[in-house]
Amino acid sequence: MNKFFKATGFDPVAKKTSVKTEIVAGIVTFLAMAYILTVNPAQILVGMEDAAAYWPSVFMATALGAVIGTLLMAFLAKMPLAQASGMGLNSLLGGLVALWAADTYGVRFTIGQAFLMVLISGVIFLLLSLIKIKGKTFRELVFDGMPVAVRGAISVGIGLFIAYIGFQNAGVIVTNDYTQVGLVSFTNWGTQIVNNGNPESFAAKTAVVALLGLFFIAILDKLNVKGSIIFGILGATIVGIPFGVTDLSVLAGSGSVSWKFWDNFKNFFTGDYTVFGSFTDAFKTGFPAGSVFTVIMVIVTMCMIDMFDTMGTIVGCCGGNRILSDENNKPYNYGKIMLSDAVATCAGAMLGTSTVTTFVESGAGVSAGGRTGLTAFTTACMFFLSMFALPLFAAIPSAAAASALIYVGVLMMKNNVKSVDFSNAINATAAFLTIVVMVLSYSITKGIGIGLLSYTLMSALSYLVELIKYAITKQDKPVWNVSIVAIVISAIFCVYFFVPVVI
Repeated sequence: MNKFFKATGFDPVAKKTSVKTEIVAGIVTFLAMAYILTVNPAQILVGMEDAAAYWPSVFMATALGAVIGTLLMAFLAKMPLAQASGMGLNSLLGGLVALWAADTYGVRFTIGQAFLMVLISGVIFLLLSLIKIKGKTFRELVFDGMPVAVRGAISVGIGLFIAYIGFQNAGVIVTNDYTQVGLVSFTNWGTQIVNNGNPESFAAKTAVVALLGLFFIAILDKLNVKGSIIFGILGATIVGIPFGVTDLSVLAGSGSVSWKFWDNFKNFFTGDYTVFGSFTDAFKTGFPAGSVFTVIMVIVTMCMIDMFDTMGTIVGCCGGNRILSDENNKPYNYGKIMLSDAVATCAGAMLGTSTVTTFVESGAGVSAGGRTGLTAFTTACMFFLSMFALPLFAAIPSAAAASALIYVGVLMMKNNVKSVDFSNAINATAAFLTIVVMVLSYSITKGIGIGLLSYTLMSALSYLVELIKYAITKQDKPVWNVSIVAIVISAIFCVYFFVPVVI
């Protein structure tokens, strides 16, 4: 058996793991990110007419995009990483096609035009992943040119970001009218009123289920139980039944959550409400008049988010693990990882979903022992099966999956915080801003952007002061330690932050 896997490039022995561990890790990754199957259609179709009619088609596109993207990670990059339609990017897409889009952008786009923009951004990703300068692709040059202070902080920021997603998904952290966010009230077991008077169902119940799942995982991990994360998720799902958090009624198959997979396939490939290949209509009609600048800025935004989200995610999931990355925290097969990401984005656009990108939840599988492409292959198989058994996976509550995300945050903090560069004030400040902004802005890209901009600006000002001092004293000539790549990327981030996405 091991000879077979070695021939495929998965070789568990060389990676100090086993086939069983890899398969369990792949299942853990899937369970941690399976929510995207139902959340992504809701995000893309929010505020759009006939959203319910389009839902099965977008669900199929989401699943197929995840299958293709994750298979690329398995067989091309040979890494334990999974891909699916990215959160944040799907919200951007939904905002373009929603009824209120005209109020935001001055124009409203069709769903086909939105997918065409995703396709264009994917082609740009692909070119940046193929074109080489001095033997390295542009995306590799970007990684190598990142300051060590920012690069080292990414893993810690990603860990806290993943945990924050888990806390929010489970309702442990809720919105607050006065402090913006706060801890859920454990004295209220009914429906709580939060977010300017809007009700939040389940309240303390989902929070308790997620925290119990977290405790299950931690205890099992301390006892060296293999697959502790998956057992924790299943345990939280069971605990959620008497709490009313786990909805077993979906197993009967009703509404959009149906066992009739043949209808889902039919709606995906044919009919009036299919998103498959809808981008071709935009080639015929073009974009709305006067929307050129908006289209350009949306595509640039998609490029920025996908490039730096992917970079941050893979560093966060693989960095600090010498089996998956080198001494500089650069993941192995970095170029092939980025190529897989670019091809998956193009494929996703043609299928009818938002930008397909590497998921931070891949860290759950890595934490469960995933080390090779076999983990990704297992996750891809699970996404494929989900198209035929949606009600089964829909029964796992988000609170149960959230317990895994929170624990991944624990592990990433434990494993990576010691590698953050606090050697001087500039490095410490840039690293701190990278971590804090990533979490509080709910964006990996913005965290990296603020960290890089702050590092470049502070380094430039410090160099200028030291240069003046050297001109006067002729002692201690200053050294410029910011790479050309970092300067160029900082300039791009200035455009990203300060140029509005409007006509």
